[in-house]
Amino acid sequence: MKTSPPLLFRKIYIGALLAALILPSLAFSQSREELEGELKKIEAEILAYEKELATTKTQKNTLTNKINQLKKEQQKITLQIKSTSLQINKLGKELSVTEGSIKEAEAKLRDSKAKTTEIIRAIYEQNQRSMVEVFAASEDLSGFLRELEALEKLTQKLAAIIAEVKVVKSDLEGKHANLEVKHGEQKNLLSLQTLQQKSLTTKTGEQNKLLKDTQGKESQYQKILADSRKRASEIRNRIYEVLGVSKQITFGEAVEIARWASGRTGVRAEFLLAVLTQESDLGKNVGTCNRIGDPATKSWKAVMKPGRDQAPFLEITKELGFDPDITPVSCPMKDAKGNRIGWGGAMGPAQFIPSTWVLYDDRVMAITGKLANPWDVRDAFLAAALLLKDNGASGSRSDAEWRAAMLYFSGSVNTRFRFYGDNVVATAKRYEEDIKTIG
Repeated sequence: MKTSPPLLFRKIYIGALLAALILPSLAFSQSREELEGELKKIEAEILAYEKELATTKTQKNTLTNKINQLKKEQQKITLQIKSTSLQINKLGKELSVTEGSIKEAEAKLRDSKAKTTEIIRAIYEQNQRSMVEVFAASEDLSGFLRELEALEKLTQKLAAIIAEVKVVKSDLEGKHANLEVKHGEQKNLLSLQTLQQKSLTTKTGEQNKLLKDTQGKESQYQKILADSRKRASEIRNRIYEVLGVSKQITFGEAVEIARWASGRTGVRAEFLLAVLTQESDLGKNVGTCNRIGDPATKSWKAVMKPGRDQAPFLEITKELGFDPDITPVSCPMKDAKGNRIGWGGAMGPAQFIPSTWVLYDDRVMAITGKLANPWDVRDAFLAAALLLKDNGASGSRSDAEWRAAMLYFSGSVNTRFRFYGDNVVATAKRYEEDIKTIG
């Protein structure tokens, strides 16, 4: 799900949560202060590794230095995974507190409503008697006045309870809004956790391959570095995983499409490729809901947010002549306990939710001259480039691209999710070298 200023339309997707982290699971019994203290310690260690990496990268590209660099990158990512786990644990505690306070507020609201009903009934019964009847039934004037005073007190008590109900209701609405925000943060952190684990696996694989290819020989490593031209054919044939489309495209084809989109938006091709690659890496099963044979719980009616995405989805599929009941979309995310979080419904290679896609389809059509299709790889690349341009990514400044990537991911530049932006920038640099190799 992508974001479009000024509204937040976040991609709601996850392929598979980590079945087992390489780190021991964190004890849920830790206090908030302990979690925050451990988090600060880890963040300081991450900063130290970043400084060491910066030093290592300036040294001669020897086999030893390269291995050391990969090891430090693995150590840094391992700490980032632990940091994210701590944040998820801390957020879980906050969600439990918020949910508990919501239950208390709801109980208080039910109690106030019950009291209101009782008072209204009492006032109603009092009003069924005329003042003459009340006066006649009273032994003297004092009794009559006591009856009037009792009625007035009931009315005042009713007004007080109604005022209390308004306050409790307003407070409850605020708590629900806060809960929705925290669930959004939880989804982002779970996505980052998956991405970090994938990055760690990649770095470990790089190290193992390097050791195998060079067998510890410096000369062989230097030859691998110098022989980049021989990698061109491999890069051209590398599958760029754009899932949810009928055709897989090679990296070379992806580069051409990205260059085409770049020429019409000003967004760098390498940066666009990095964002879309990362979106695919966040899950290998884009479009695992709403397929032929899926149960009702995975249909678009169940996974898409009703007031936001269902109507636009029907409009999009109708225009394209697609069957809305068998057109794949992304599934909602789930937490570590398997509980569903938020909504799914993201479409195609760029993973736009329907309500965001309809903000861009006319702009895509104005450039391509045909009906915009979120499942078409060229249209998806172009729409993503337009969104990144709206987020300020046109040009070659890495800080602007980092910010645009963060907005693409979560609609904000919250540094809690900075791994996403950092990884996009790093991937863009790697693609820049690959594209130079291709020529």
